Amino acid sequence: MKPHNKSLNRRDFLTQSTLAGFGFTFSASGILNAFQTNMNHAAGSGSTGAHPASKNSISSSLGKRRLGSLEVSELGFGCMNIAWAYGNPPKKEDAIQLIRSAYEQGARFFDTAEIYGPHKSEEMVGEALKPFRNEVVIASKFGFDIDFKTAQMKGGLNSNPAHIKEAVDHMLQRLQTDRIDLLYQHRVDPNVPIEDVAGTMAELIQQGKVLHYGLSEAGAATIRRAHAEHPVTAIQNEYSFWTRDPEAEVIPVCEDLGIGFVPWSPLGMGYLTGKVTPDYPFADSDIRKTLNFPRFTAEALEKNRPLVTLLQNVGARHEATPGQVALAWLLAKKPFIVPIPGTRLINHMQENMGAVKVKLSAEDIKELENGFADIGVFGDRAPERLKESHDIGTSLGTTSKGTQGKTPLPNN
Repeated sequence: MKPHNKSLNRRDFLTQSTLAGFGFTFSASGILNAFQTNMNHAAGSGSTGAHPASKNSISSSLGKRRLGSLEVSELGFGCMNIAWAYGNPPKKEDAIQLIRSAYEQGARFFDTAEIYGPHKSEEMVGEALKPFRNEVVIASKFGFDIDFKTAQMKGGLNSNPAHIKEAVDHMLQRLQTDRIDLLYQHRVDPNVPIEDVAGTMAELIQQGKVLHYGLSEAGAATIRRAHAEHPVTAIQNEYSFWTRDPEAEVIPVCEDLGIGFVPWSPLGMGYLTGKVTPDYPFADSDIRKTLNFPRFTAEALEKNRPLVTLLQNVGARHEATPGQVALAWLLAKKPFIVPIPGTRLINHMQENMGAVKVKLSAEDIKELENGFADIGVFGDRAPERLKESHDIGTSLGTTSKGTQGKTPLPNN
């Protein structure tokens, strides 16, 4: 196993910090089942009391869905934007108010990561949800080589078991909790066998520090290997009306194995809301521009506009916005899909939560699918240098069939 603590020069540090903040980095050259774990934890193993959320029973004005054996609200709330990514993040007190407003709207599933900030998002999520901790499901992610004290990037990916365990202890402190309901590996580490990662998750689950685990931007071969070591609860890959990559291999394997699917960027990095027009005033630090995402060039913003028009046309029949239709489309795809739209503004969050009221008909779905097939998409979903960190089989044009995925096989 190759070491992960190589030092970076200043230029490499700044570059990797920017890329990793959005969950990307440069590519580097079963103990208990979920039900038993939840019951043991509720009975007091690694716990300070009974936790309604850990028993897979939540109360919400929204509908409920299951990611494997984990019950969540049918829409979650993504907490990346409150700390970083699209520029102009809210003040801490405003971010806390936003998270609590999402709770008031019925959200019971909140998604964060140690890299968001780094650390800032987890800290705000922990403080905001502390009064409701036993009523919500908190998901977070590990996988980058971040200094636990300074929050500075030390290297690229790091999923060495010892690092994971230490990272989780710090995450628990930032989240002000005794357990993480769902913990993802943020990116598949090409230097660490996925079985070692899954085995570490099993240990943390046995200890009660983690209740369920998942993988992000993982392909089918890797998912199957991880699931064979210890059951996977959820996969979080990019998926939206204009990003169909998971439909080829990942969603089918989730359905086959009974794994939930959580689409990140379900609104196409905001484009599908119709608010990101060709003359949109991007902030200086907005990654859609600073990292040169192909779909956010002036040409792409113009050429992809027919997709928004298509969503608007269907939405007109339901008095719904294009963003609400895009979320309703995801909800209609599979019962185990749970989108986690994020935003910095309360009114946008309220609009997103309203998507659960949009019930698309079979004719609506047909119109959307036929329209998408006719229109297509201009530009790739991410720059090539960022896609290099994704697992085999997660992007169109790649397949994990006949491969072991991106990680080496275990030594034993």
